[in-house]
Amino acid sequence: MNAATQPQARADWATNAVTRQRAFFDSGATRSYEFRLQQLKQLKAAMLKYADDVEAALKADIGRPALEAYVEMSTAMEELNHTIKHLKKWMQPKKVGTPLLAQPGRSRIEYTPLGVVFIMGPYNYPFVLCIQPLIGALAAGNTVMKPSSLNPQTAKVMEKMAKEFFSPDVFQIFLGSTEVTDALLEEQFDHIFFTGSPRVGKIVMTKAAKYLTPVTLELGGKSPTIVHSDAKLDIAAKRILAGKFMNVGQTCIAPDHLFVHASVKDEFERKLVETLKTFYGNDPQKSPDLGRMINAKHFERVKALIDPAKVLAGGQSDAKDLYIAPTLLKNVTLNDAVMQEEIFGPVLPIISYNSLSEVYQHVKKLPSHPLALYVFTESRDVERDVLDNIQFGGGCVNNTLMHIANNNMPFGGVGESGMGAYHGHRSFLTFSHQRSVLKSSTFMDLPMRYAPYKDKVKLFKAMFK
Repeated sequence: MNAATQPQARADWATNAVTRQRAFFDSGATRSYEFRLQQLKQLKAAMLKYADDVEAALKADIGRPALEAYVEMSTAMEELNHTIKHLKKWMQPKKVGTPLLAQPGRSRIEYTPLGVVFIMGPYNYPFVLCIQPLIGALAAGNTVMKPSSLNPQTAKVMEKMAKEFFSPDVFQIFLGSTEVTDALLEEQFDHIFFTGSPRVGKIVMTKAAKYLTPVTLELGGKSPTIVHSDAKLDIAAKRILAGKFMNVGQTCIAPDHLFVHASVKDEFERKLVETLKTFYGNDPQKSPDLGRMINAKHFERVKALIDPAKVLAGGQSDAKDLYIAPTLLKNVTLNDAVMQEEIFGPVLPIISYNSLSEVYQHVKKLPSHPLALYVFTESRDVERDVLDNIQFGGGCVNNTLMHIANNNMPFGGVGESGMGAYHGHRSFLTFSHQRSVLKSSTFMDLPMRYAPYKDKVKLFKAMFK
């Protein structure tokens, strides 16, 4: 066995941390409603105290405008308040029916915590995409570990929050590089929650397979947006550009590319250019409302996707500032480089279509089912036709991104765009084991299932209808 194939040695600090949390979980301390509620309230207190620090850290790490920072934080806070409000109800056992064969008896489903949970968040929304799964994990009665991401300032603030408001027995953040994450992945967890790229998702799943650890994978993919001939173009332009260029396109559910009906293509392109100028002015680099790419690697990757011959608007870049202008590309084909991978940056390709069947064929050629899909139309028939013909994780009709803000709906991908879902009640279920319990009565004992079976077959045959 060579060095490349040898299993990584387990780090003592990681083993000790997991052992400590598992001992605390095994004590039963996390199971009560009162304990879980207290952890959620402590999380809320931490978020309120450190809100300004998180805003500043997001600005430092990724150039996040203040409004976008508070959108990120308020989304997490809304979910936290929703969970606090409904936690007691969610924890109650659910009564279910009992078949004749199991009578006399009663059946129920109980919701029990899984144990020690490992949450891995991405760099694009380093606060909310850590806090949201953390809310579900704590609500379900688990303990949690999390490594830092590519956002050093945000990671430091979150580490302060964890140290001040939580015992390391319950929630602990580890600062460091990928070696920290790699070391923790060698440990045995009871659930791993990962948000990031499909490439890294495969690595996480491989590591989890060693212990048959269940995983939730929130990945990505090329999310299409369809602008049909009857769409209200002014509204569509604003909502599409707002969804695309929030966090300069570094959003897993951002509109990745546009399919625009040929009959409105020219008019819609004009409206997109006008709206873009309204949003960010003549020099978007000076706009206080536009962030930056996370690092030089992703800057170069996205810049290389821009074909200068197809630029409708934007196209400028500044490597020192990690700045790429909000860019619209016209006359794009499926063979162009920008259509070969998830863009994850401020570049929006526009593809013309004449019939929806063309769009369906294009989407089927994508490497994975879209994580999100958006369609702009005033026709219920068109809406239904699109939804019936494209498989995707979640999406909106006549809007972008907003489905992720609804705590009453699960969020997740399908196929290679993700595995499992969370948000609101679904987060609680994701981090809980749904345990089946049948309690049989002893006041009588029906002899149907006991040997000898001689004269009982007729009865079961009568039931078999």
